[in-house]
Amino acid sequence: MLHTVGPIIYGRVTRRDREELASCYRSCLELAAEHGLESVAFCCISTGEFRFPNEEAAGIAVETVTKFLQQTCSVRKVIFNVFKDMDAKIYRNLLGPDRAAEADA
Repeated sequence: MLHTVGPIIYGRVTRRDREELASCYRSCLELAAEHGLESVAFCCISTGEFRFPNEEAAGIAVETVTKFLQQTCSVRKVIFNVFKDMDAKIYRNLLGPDRAAEADA
């Protein structure tokens, strides 16, 4: 099991907050690849209690994961595990109909 803690938002989201959130996803993906894992599941990192806006956080997640998967590594499947219908809708919109099966709440 991999674990990461994302940034806590105090007021407005800063460039540093965005970079730290992307780093959370990259670090987990790199660690998974180092250990030869083929799949990784992520929750909505830093949303909820940590107050990162859901839509912006999802955009960072999808962009970071998409870029990472363009390189050759063992990771072949990434699941965005969401708990709220609102988040499922956000991920479906970002991923499009062909890639959104894992965004089901």
